[in-house]
Amino acid sequence: MSVDVVTFGCRLNTYESEVIRREAEDAGLDDAVVINTCAVTNEAVRQARQAIRRLHRERPTARIVVTGCAAQTDPKSFADMPEVDRVIGNAEKLDAATWQSARDALAAPSFGIDVEEKIVVNDIMALRETALHLIDCVEGRTRATVQIQNGCDHRCTFCIIPYGRGNSRSVPMGEIVTQVRRLAENGYREVVLTGVDITGYGSNLPGTPKLGALVKQILKHVPELQRLRLSSIDSVEADDDLLDAIAGEERLMPHLHLSLQAGDDMILKRMKRRHSRADSIAFCEQVRRLRPDVVFGADIIAGFPTETEEMFSRSLDLVDDCGITHLHVFPFSPRPGTPAARMPQLHGTVVKERAKRLREKGEAALRRHLDSEVGARRQVLTELRGIGRTAQFTPVRLPGPMAPGEMVNLTIAAHDGQKLIAA
Repeated sequence: MSVDVVTFGCRLNTYESEVIRREAEDAGLDDAVVINTCAVTNEAVRQARQAIRRLHRERPTARIVVTGCAAQTDPKSFADMPEVDRVIGNAEKLDAATWQSARDALAAPSFGIDVEEKIVVNDIMALRETALHLIDCVEGRTRATVQIQNGCDHRCTFCIIPYGRGNSRSVPMGEIVTQVRRLAENGYREVVLTGVDITGYGSNLPGTPKLGALVKQILKHVPELQRLRLSSIDSVEADDDLLDAIAGEERLMPHLHLSLQAGDDMILKRMKRRHSRADSIAFCEQVRRLRPDVVFGADIIAGFPTETEEMFSRSLDLVDDCGITHLHVFPFSPRPGTPAARMPQLHGTVVKERAKRLREKGEAALRRHLDSEVGARRQVLTELRGIGRTAQFTPVRLPGPMAPGEMVNLTIAAHDGQKLIAA
């Protein structure tokens, strides 16, 4: 059986792609390519379409199935593509029955099939629960990802993801601990907890447990796990138990990726964010006091509608004010149906220029971090292609061939502006 899965977007999609691959192969799907799409920007959707056309040219006999957030939010646009044989929604893509139906449908001749017949997408907002799909490994990865939550109850004006993922729903704590233990027993030294809004974890569960309680339970009940890492968090939702774990649990990695989005209070209000500039700075200062070796990553949008040069300068300054090391820059991309798409837009050249300046700011911040690491002794988790990661998620070029998935102590000799170089 041959099922290839091409993944765009976030860690959650990466995790779900492993479930898709297993369910599609178990269903007996053959000679098929599944495109697991992202909808966060117009560029992500464009890249998915480009990949579909390229794969059809390279493998003209393969059946192409499109799923993921872009397929959920705009299924007809993909079903209209002649290269696409089936479009599957985000809820349906993890269901074994979906792939059994797909196997039968794709075995039939596709000539003359109506566009609507290609679409298997239901109302994502109707979902109230999310199931944990147990996996034993993550193909091509030396760290494993575990989904703890899906969907989002917030409605940031720029974001289409709630319409692709639905409302927030969490996996029960016991199931997550079991999955983490299973992965640790299979040799994974690091596990990443992921979801759409992981600091919103537990809001729909009995007793409304928080992310901090989950982190503590995992570290308590899976002592063999060497590293636990969090994906992107919303600092305004960080609970006391989480802060306590950051301060006292060495196995919880000192790297937090923050959903900051902007450094100007008016833009934050127009984004419908729930934090202020001062909140972001105060959080970073608090965590740094609790865990001096912490390193921060952050998402910041450049060129949000109505953003003036003065407003943008506050986002630039936020990189220094929060001490951001790993900066992820998003040029603003108006997503159809979102409130921000109806706001007065900036010219594309302005958006690109501001994104460029933000990236340059981020590159300078990263270089300062890399400079500070030279001469240090660091524990590194080895990955593929001669690269490893420190606890702070900083990439390291290994000194020679090493098996992936090993923990090694290395001295940092230099850097190349993007990654550390071990002696």
